[in-house]
Amino acid sequence: MSFFSNQPLAERMRPDTLEWYIGQTQLVGNGALLEKIIQNKLPIPSLLLWGPPGVGKTTLANIIAKNSGAPFFALSAIQAGVKDVREIIDSASRQGRLLQKPILFIDEIHRFSKSQQDALLGAVEKGIITLIGATTENPSFEVIPALISRCQIFVLKPLLNEELIQLVNHAITHDVSLKHKNIVLKETDALLQFSGGDARKLLNLFELAVNAAANQEEIEITNAAIHEIVHQKTQLYDKTGEMHYDVISAFIKSMRGSDPNAALYYLALMLEAGEDPKFIARRMLILASEDIGNANPTALILANNCFQAVSVIGYPECDLILSQTVIYLASSAKSNASYTAIRAAQALVKQSPNLSVPLHLRNAPTKLMKDLNYGADYQYAHQFEGNFVDIEFLPSEISGTTFYEPGNNAREIEIRNRLKILWKEKYGY
Repeated sequence: MSFFSNQPLAERMRPDTLEWYIGQTQLVGNGALLEKIIQNKLPIPSLLLWGPPGVGKTTLANIIAKNSGAPFFALSAIQAGVKDVREIIDSASRQGRLLQKPILFIDEIHRFSKSQQDALLGAVEKGIITLIGATTENPSFEVIPALISRCQIFVLKPLLNEELIQLVNHAITHDVSLKHKNIVLKETDALLQFSGGDARKLLNLFELAVNAAANQEEIEITNAAIHEIVHQKTQLYDKTGEMHYDVISAFIKSMRGSDPNAALYYLALMLEAGEDPKFIARRMLILASEDIGNANPTALILANNCFQAVSVIGYPECDLILSQTVIYLASSAKSNASYTAIRAAQALVKQSPNLSVPLHLRNAPTKLMKDLNYGADYQYAHQFEGNFVDIEFLPSEISGTTFYEPGNNAREIEIRNRLKILWKEKYGY
């Protein structure tokens, strides 16, 4: 790890070996795939590290590269262009003739345009470079399919509270500046709350609190001290920095909370800062299903049309389309019933993954299957009054299980009443 005291604490505490790497045990814990690759110096595949900010993506890439001993190149997708990519590929190609295959690390790879990603594709295909990309966005949306197919995707999880506290305690005892101070970590709730699972934000906020009390013989870190630092700290929106995530969070929560005025403020803040309009539109598309759902199915249609229009028109003309959609979504009736329904169904599937499909619902393309009663006694709903027939669709072990609970809004009350008429008391509607 770095020991330059003029660097931010988060940078000083960046580990360069797995020994000091905290979190992501599913990837680098004992016996995990990346741990085996790193410790046994196995060939490194091209890979994408996907996870929220401050969970160790860049650090893990650095550890992999350092341990491999391969030539290492790094780019930030925020600043680099096609010319930069091609220059590094040319350099990597020359070095690769004599040394092992160079590693190219690209931070925020989702911000690369299609043409920039295409420029990488040939080098990855030909084995000129090993690509390691870091992204906070779902690669399925932002990385071209041809590149995804040539990379392994590793998902990094938000750090647990105990892991974040472990990071702070490690900094207190090992940092070149902090280890000489008498620091007492008295309370941690505010530190954890304001960092939001982001280790970088956590350590930098902690350092601000320590510096604010530098003249005290004993430096106590309390919730009140952290609150004071947060209120004093003035932040400007930076689409590449931590407030990027704070503002998009406030934007979503304002729409979820049915406040179009607050949502418009955060929309304007993001647009003025040069935020990618597609990023904003994509978040609204998710919200339309997660927070509105069947309370107003038109919301999903409008949000999808907004995303398509923004993609075609671009900024600045798309600001009106974004504004219209923000106002509509924020003002709409709300329901998270679809969200809770699928999460409940997924939880049950994980708990009981091997339940049998009822025989009468099974496909029977062969005589043997028909002889085994596959599809027998199935009743075709459209042949009955009201296009409905009361048969069992769930596995017998979970018959009557309710996943979907319609919300308390006009449309879903109508849905509840229809389901109650159809299923009587079966699902408790």
